[in-house]
Amino acid sequence: MMQDDDDQVEEKPLDPAVERVRRKLVRFIAINLGILFLALMAVVGALVYRATRVETPAAPIREVPGPADTAAYGEISIPQGARITSHALSGNRLSLSLDLADGTRSIYIYDMAEARLIARFDIKEE
Repeated sequence: MMQDDDDQVEEKPLDPAVERVRRKLVRFIAINLGILFLALMAVVGALVYRATRVETPAAPIREVPGPADTAAYGEISIPQGARITSHALSGNRLSLSLDLADGTRSIYIYDMAEARLIARFDIKEE
């Protein structure tokens, strides 16, 4: 029975210069794996932190003051001949899109809690 040539050949000790290079490479790999592991743990820690953090809700929008059993009432002045084309309500702010008598368009924003006009935007074509 014949054995393979590889089994019969014994390993020779490495040259001292090659052994030093091998040790440096092993140390380099160990350091880089440690850094990679720490970076991976930092990412996992950040993900766990974001998943478990409770976000505080935004401050509630101030509503129109008034008794709960009666309806709110107020007057909004718009230019004569203007026509309301759309509106939107957000909290205590009312946005009105107007077609004015001269053919232009404007957006009026009212604060209903303070009963006053807070912004007017004229829409112009370029």
